[in-house]
Amino acid sequence: MKVALWIMEDHLGISFGSINTGLPKDIVQQIMQAERMPVKQMEVRKEKQSDKSGLVRELIQLTEGIRGHLAVNTNARALREFAVETNEDIVTVTTDKNVAEPGSYQFEVMQLAQKSSAMSSGFADKDKSNIGVGFIQYSLPNGEKKELYVDQDNSSLAAVARLINNDNTNGLRANVINDGSGSDTPWRLLLSLTDTGDANAAHFPHLYFVDGEQDFFLEFERKAHNAKVKIDGFEVELPENKANNLIQGLTIDLRKAAPGEEFTINVSEDKEAIKLKVVDMIDSINKVLAFIKTQNTMDETTDTSRTLGGDIVLQTLESRIRATIFRDIETEFGPKKISDIGVSFQRDGSLAFDDGKFSAAIADNYNIVSQILTGQFNETGKTKGFIDNMTEMTDGVLRVPDGLLQSRRRSLQTNIDQIDRRISTRERMLEQKEKNLKDKFSRLEGTISRIQGQGAGLSNFASQAQQLG
Repeated sequence: MKVALWIMEDHLGISFGSINTGLPKDIVQQIMQAERMPVKQMEVRKEKQSDKSGLVRELIQLTEGIRGHLAVNTNARALREFAVETNEDIVTVTTDKNVAEPGSYQFEVMQLAQKSSAMSSGFADKDKSNIGVGFIQYSLPNGEKKELYVDQDNSSLAAVARLINNDNTNGLRANVINDGSGSDTPWRLLLSLTDTGDANAAHFPHLYFVDGEQDFFLEFERKAHNAKVKIDGFEVELPENKANNLIQGLTIDLRKAAPGEEFTINVSEDKEAIKLKVVDMIDSINKVLAFIKTQNTMDETTDTSRTLGGDIVLQTLESRIRATIFRDIETEFGPKKISDIGVSFQRDGSLAFDDGKFSAAIADNYNIVSQILTGQFNETGKTKGFIDNMTEMTDGVLRVPDGLLQSRRRSLQTNIDQIDRRISTRERMLEQKEKNLKDKFSRLEGTISRIQGQGAGLSNFASQAQQLG
């Protein structure tokens, strides 16, 4: 009996000691950490795909930059720019390059157009002076008679001006001005029509007012009349101080009259502006080529899983750009290339722009330069210039959804979406597994606790039995 009890006590002591020391407190966290390793690997793969996707988006933006510069120069008219030389103290001139043509014109501004206006007698104060109660009567250019009633509540100059300006149908505008005379009555009401020219002449008769502190009347009146200019010695009248159709493609704003002072309006091709447009196009192409070169520059430390180094997309895009640059262009002067006006490849793979060669070409024959860049119209239709060819290339690679760059972007995004779905599925499984493990170990701890309690009772029983024996 003593031997049996000793064995039972020793066995229970060894068993419980092993269970108590064999399970770490963070056993669930350790298990889940190991279980999450595949998720971390998927997240790394997603990061790499995202890095590549970001680079493709950058390349798309750079290529769209090329297309943007091409889009504003799609034809000879759009490419064209004009320079205007004139006397800007007397006129300002803007061009519509879609219809303007180079030319030189002799110009003289004999008289500016003016509108019908009238100015009242003076008052001491614009807000407190009382002009009385009465009517303002006048006739519009179309013969329509107008009448404005002024009551006692609106009997100051400022109130009358507000009364007139609050009515958009009366054809009249009003301002209160200080005539700067320094007199005791410097404030006057200025009435005017909005339009200039002989056809917009108004008639201001009398003002009919009573009970004012002094007489209120129109002291000055100016008649409307046309502007008068001379172009190449011939006199022309204009209804306003702006000429839109006097010279094709030019808008001429008259700034001041200078009778007897003849000057030149000279319109010519703005070769410098055209050159800058071409430079901008070449710069945008070079940004794409530089991106490709940077991505393809690799060494033993380069992680191509995160870059586009060696990607077939880069090779294909560069190949298409080069093919477009080298393509022959049909002109009325024979086959040409973009290199004929100073654009060529350098040893580093970028495009160079020869300023001197381009300037000489455009000075020698603008039409050749224009046709090389934008093509020409002939009996069979329109031929393609460099801009047409480059536009066709960029449109192709950017086409949604099957263009070269868009397809690559979509493919990478598809990969990212798939990884996201796998991570999401895996996380749901791990969440459930963690819950199950916590439940299991919680039950295990409860079981061990009960067994330990029972073991303690048995040990105590064995001890008492030994004492009895």
